[in-house]
Amino acid sequence: MTLPDRVTIYEVGPRDGLQNESALVPTDVKAQFVRRLVAAGLPVVEATSFVHPRWVPQLADAADLMELLGEEGRDHPVLVPNERGLDRALELGVRHIAIFGSATETFAQKNLNRSLDEQFAMFEPTVRRARDAGLDVRAYVSMCFGDPWEGSVPVEQVVGVGKRLFDLGASQLSLGDTIGVGTANQVTALVEAFVAAGMTTDQLALHFHDTYGQALANAYAGLQAGITTYDASAGGLGGCPYAKSATGNLATEDLVWLLTGLGIDHGVDLDSLVATSAWMARQLGRPSPSAVVRALSPGAAQSSE
Repeated sequence: MTLPDRVTIYEVGPRDGLQNESALVPTDVKAQFVRRLVAAGLPVVEATSFVHPRWVPQLADAADLMELLGEEGRDHPVLVPNERGLDRALELGVRHIAIFGSATETFAQKNLNRSLDEQFAMFEPTVRRARDAGLDVRAYVSMCFGDPWEGSVPVEQVVGVGKRLFDLGASQLSLGDTIGVGTANQVTALVEAFVAAGMTTDQLALHFHDTYGQALANAYAGLQAGITTYDASAGGLGGCPYAKSATGNLATEDLVWLLTGLGIDHGVDLDSLVATSAWMARQLGRPSPSAVVRALSPGAAQSSE
């Protein structure tokens, strides 16, 4: 068995990790969170989303956060749901954006207020304008392994949706197990199906949630399949405001521990990362969901600062 020599961790804690928090996190705390993650060696840190504040109140300060981050913030990816979100990103000089599609009809309706087919018409001008402006575009596709309303999602349906999103002009497609029901064999089958459909493993990323405790096992299956980019959230923060069964993301610390044990280079300073997640857990006033954070910083997050 051959595993990758190096893996890129795509840190989503400041956006996907915080978006479901009911208590608003101060903008300056978010900025410090981003900077600490960068200082820990994470090569990509997704900062925020330009979604309408009514839908995700936690991210209503997106523009303020990007302005606070200044020039350094321009290299941090941001999620844009539509052309209005792109307009805001362009005004701030952002260089990397992401769009977020759905592999299922029900989630497309609930998350995007569009049908499965209508979402592509919404994303096409956003991606085209972004590329024309010289921006890099990433595409997420959610509900790749299961949907809380529709159940299991056929592999061919996921591949069809994913390729359509990617072919709009994205540089990478992130496959999301939004509610954490996926298993290792499903990961292998899905990656193989995308490769059979003409995509390469370097064009794919994997995004796992740990609802059933399978995120690390699924990441290992992804490594075996040749995937070298993994989304993860510092401290295991996160959920999805439109899918109530979605719990925390794969914890970045847990992924780093796995990669280190396998001898795979990742460039992250684990001690610095654990300290950052313990600090953020204190801001939120509760223990970190990450097993590695709890093991290496057992006193973290027992009280708010």
